Amino acid sequence: MWSNGFSRRHLGKLAGWAALGLSTGSVKSADAQSRSSDHKSIAAFPADFRWGTATSSYQIEGAVNEDGRGPSIWDRFAHTPGKIADHSNGDVADDHYNRYKDDVQLMKALGTKTYRFSIAWPRVFPEGTGAPNPKGLDFYNRLLDELLANGIEPFATLYHWDLPQALQDRSGGWMSRDTAKAFADYSAYVSERLSDRVKHIFTINECSRLVQLGHGLGLDAPGLKLSQGELNQVRHHVALGHGLAVQAIRAYAKPGTKVGLAENMVNGIPAIETPANIRAAEIATRELNAGYLTVILEGKFTDAYLAQADAPKHTADDVSIISSPIDFVGLNVYTPDHYVLAADNSRGYTLAPFPASFPHMDAAWLRVGPEALYWAPRHASKIWGVKSIYITENGTSSTDQPAADGNIYDTDRVMYLRNYLLHLQRATSEGVPVAGYFLWSLIDNFEWMDGYQKRFGLYHVDFNTQRRTPKLSASFYREVIRQNAVV
Repeated sequence: MWSNGFSRRHLGKLAGWAALGLSTGSVKSADAQSRSSDHKSIAAFPADFRWGTATSSYQIEGAVNEDGRGPSIWDRFAHTPGKIADHSNGDVADDHYNRYKDDVQLMKALGTKTYRFSIAWPRVFPEGTGAPNPKGLDFYNRLLDELLANGIEPFATLYHWDLPQALQDRSGGWMSRDTAKAFADYSAYVSERLSDRVKHIFTINECSRLVQLGHGLGLDAPGLKLSQGELNQVRHHVALGHGLAVQAIRAYAKPGTKVGLAENMVNGIPAIETPANIRAAEIATRELNAGYLTVILEGKFTDAYLAQADAPKHTADDVSIISSPIDFVGLNVYTPDHYVLAADNSRGYTLAPFPASFPHMDAAWLRVGPEALYWAPRHASKIWGVKSIYITENGTSSTDQPAADGNIYDTDRVMYLRNYLLHLQRATSEGVPVAGYFLWSLIDNFEWMDGYQKRFGLYHVDFNTQRRTPKLSASFYREVIRQNAVV
C-alpha cells in the first residue's frame, strides 16, 4: 500500500484503457485486438527515439523547509501578495520530495524510459555559495537510484529558475557576473557527484523567459522591471553562466557525460511555406535569438544585436566561454512565436500579427500552432547545424475536471498532442536529428504565476489529498510510446 490510498490496485488502473473506465476483461480484449492490428505506421518515430516526461523542482517538490534547504527567489516571490493568481505558493506543491517513489511508478506505468527533472540549487547550496548541504544532494541520490531501478534514464537540469534568495540579496542575482561564477561552482559540485548515474545534463532552462518575465515584466521571480539595456546585461550573465557551467561540467563530471541547454527558442514559422518565406523565417529566428542561443552556437553576436544602443557589455573572453561546445540542444516548444513573411526591407522579413480569433488552449498565452514542433528543431538543425536535439518540453493546460464517472476526459490535450506530434514526426522523417521528447508534464503542479489554476499534467492531482489520477491523455501517451508512433 502506498501513501494516501495509492495501492497496487490503483496502479493497475493506470495502464492505457483503464482511464476510459473499461472492465479488466475489456482492457485485455481491446489490448489484444490492438496488438493484432499493429502495422508499420507512416507516423512512426526512429527506433531509438526516447520518450519521457518533464518536471521542475520548485513546481513539484514542496518541502521548502526540510533537510536544510535554503529559500529561493520563487519562495519570496510566491509569498508576496498579489503575485500568484490563486494566492498559492510552492511550499507543498505535489509533495514530490516525500512521494517520489510513487511518482516514479507513474512514469513506469506510462512506459516512459526517460525523465527530465531539475535540481534545486538552494537545496544543495542554501546560501548559493559556501558550504554545501549534504542532505540536499541526498534527495537527488535517492531519486536517481529509484529511477534507474525502474529502468528510467535521468536527464538533469541544473537551473530551472529557483535561484537561492541569498544570491539575489547579496549581488542582485543574474544582474551580477558573480552569480554566473557561483552557478559554475554549483554545477561542478553536482556534476562531480551525480554524473556516475546522470549522463545528460542541461545547464539552464529557458533563459528567454527568466530574463523577460522575471527581470523585464516583473511577472516571474525576482519580479523586476529593468530597462532594455539592463535586460540585455542580465541575458549576457545568464549566457556566461551557461558557458562557465559547461566548462565546469567538462572538468568535473565523469567521462561520457553530455551537456547542453534547454531553451524556449523564439521560433519564426513561415506563414506560407514558400522558399522565400522559409528563408525569411530562418533569418528571423537567428536574429530573434541573437543574445543567447545564436551567440552560444555561433560564437559571435550578430551585427544587428551589437548595433543596438543598449547592447550588453562583454569581452572576447566572455564570448569564448559562452560558446563552449555543447553536445545537444533542448527545445521547449508550445506555441508558434511568430509567423514570418519575406519582405523587401533591411531585415528581409516581417512578422505577421496574431488576430484576436487565433485559437488557444486553456491558458490564453498557449496559442495552438502544431507546426511549431516541426520548425523549431528544423531551424536548430539548419541554421546552426545542431546534430542532437531534444524536445525538452511540449504540452498544454486543460480544465481537466473529473466527469460523473470519475474519469478525466481531456480530449483537448489529446488533440493538441496528436497534432503537435505529427509535425515532430514529419521532422524526424526528414532527417532532423531529434533524439527524444519530454512531455510537460508528468503531473499537475505549481504553474508559476498561475499557481494551481492551470493543469498541464498527464495525471490529475488533488492538491488537498495529493491523490494522482490518470487522465485520458495518459492513455494516449502510453499508446504513442508503445507503438513508437502517433496514434
